[in-house]
Amino acid sequence: MAHEEITLHLKVWRQKGPNKTGNFETHTVKINTHMSFLEMLDVLNEQLIQQKKEPVAFEHDCREGICGACSLVINGRPHGPMQGTTTCQLHMRHFQDGESIYIEPYRAKAFPVIKDLVVDRSSFDRIIQAGGYISANTGGTPDGNAIPIETTVAKEAFEAAACIGCGACVAACPNASAMLFTSAKVSHLGLLPQGKPESNQRVLNMISQMDKEGFGLCSNVGACEAECPKGISLENIARMNRDYFSASLFSAKEATK
Repeated sequence: MAHEEITLHLKVWRQKGPNKTGNFETHTVKINTHMSFLEMLDVLNEQLIQQKKEPVAFEHDCREGICGACSLVINGRPHGPMQGTTTCQLHMRHFQDGESIYIEPYRAKAFPVIKDLVVDRSSFDRIIQAGGYISANTGGTPDGNAIPIETTVAKEAFEAAACIGCGACVAACPNASAMLFTSAKVSHLGLLPQGKPESNQRVLNMISQMDKEGFGLCSNVGACEAECPKGISLENIARMNRDYFSASLFSAKEATK
């Protein structure tokens, strides 16, 4: 298949640091439609370097749609126009010759801009550190079938574990809520028997840390699920709310003993 060459006008957010004022810069690039979005940004940066200008800072790692690092807002949508697709897996054939593309970092108080298109998402790491684990004795690897788990439960846990922590849910939410991310991490452990002993403390700790990080409240807009590249379900939020209510009652009861 022939590679079609197109010209694009890029409106790229440039910001020297977290405490600096940012602005959009306009650049024109000629690329072929078989490139990925990040390869297109590579072409832009090569062009800027040749012009003795500073390249655009953007984050990436695996470029295979599984690490969540390639978090950009493209024409107002986290990860761009294609549903269920990360930025690195978005190809330029989905754009038209002569089109203008706005490229921005994620906008959230809890995701401060480091430089240009790179934001600090370590708030997600701290939420996981607050309870996204199970305590177990170390030793030999247990047999995978040692603990029977219902197929439906295993499926729900696996679907929640598919969350890659990219932050698209936060960027899509008008309140910059991290409920979808947090509920996915709570669900994929809490659904399984290995995670149940610590389920109450886990949900209390993770939601408490989420609030400390400055994320907004969930108002059931549903944009988080719509923009999630892994299709994490809103059902996880409902499950976490139930778990949180139950854990809060249990904690209050224990406190009165």
